[in-house]
Amino acid sequence: MEKIQLEKDCGCVNLRKVAMIGCGFVGSASAFSLMQSGMFSEMVLIDADKEKAEGEALDISHGVPFARPMKIYAGDYDDIVDAAIIVITAGANQKPGETRLDLVRKNIGIFKSIIPEIAKRNCQGILLVVSNPVDILTYTALKLSGFEENRVIGSGTVLDTARLKYMLGEHLQVDSRSVHAFIIGEHGDSEIAAWSSANVSGIAVDDFCEMRGHYQHDEATERIAENVKNSAYEIISKKHATYYGIAMAVRRICEAILRDEKSIMPISSMMHGEYGIEDIVLSMPAIVGKHGMENRVPISLDQDEIKKLKESADILKDILKEHEL
Repeated sequence: MEKIQLEKDCGCVNLRKVAMIGCGFVGSASAFSLMQSGMFSEMVLIDADKEKAEGEALDISHGVPFARPMKIYAGDYDDIVDAAIIVITAGANQKPGETRLDLVRKNIGIFKSIIPEIAKRNCQGILLVVSNPVDILTYTALKLSGFEENRVIGSGTVLDTARLKYMLGEHLQVDSRSVHAFIIGEHGDSEIAAWSSANVSGIAVDDFCEMRGHYQHDEATERIAENVKNSAYEIISKKHATYYGIAMAVRRICEAILRDEKSIMPISSMMHGEYGIEDIVLSMPAIVGKHGMENRVPISLDQDEIKKLKESADILKDILKEHEL
């Protein structure tokens, strides 16, 4: 198997191995998506309910003959030491009527049991936090692990951004892959659609809208941004959980890391003075490659967007203070 020797490591990282901590809806869907991707040859599933992990491993393994050879099994924390990517989806689910921030107390408690187990094994892989509220839990994982900032990242607003691109594509009747736009800030109710930098194949969104016969720009952008923000609530109210979209986002982030693609994605990472924001994890565009987060990418924001971004950061800071993190 392809391996890479890492400095300060007592062993080596297996670039073809991924660990999934948490086998609920999101963890299981993500594991299934990663199995289908063919990127990995080994995947270990870990859950507080060992039988649940064993059942998911068996079920997903039975699809391997339709994909590519892969070893999938339930394990424990000793099995994650050489994993190239450790995906953390463990945590309480968001219930109908709850916000992502309502999950804070329960999930910080869960992370206080998970992250030290990873840290004490000197894992050298990249931690990809998916559990919600993802920005706060990425901050928690970073502080509790003591790992380098570049290799503790969250799934951030990668899914929200995909929803924005999808809805804009539907509105404009154009391939969503040609839409370039970001949701930034908190992955939650204070998230911001960065309209001032949005474009369709280099053409400003407003100009492209007019080209397609749409002229009520403020009304349309406000409606689309609200629909993006409320997507999870709508899905949860109808089917009680969201998991397919985020599973695809997990697969995409893992692909960028494993293939060292240098892709630009709005992942959760620590802020260091950008837009006047310090010591908080926010979802912002960054270059993602084999080392995790390589560089944040400064995008054009107008003064109103910067103001909303700072307000989003302040909301998260207040919550972290409350929980003494």
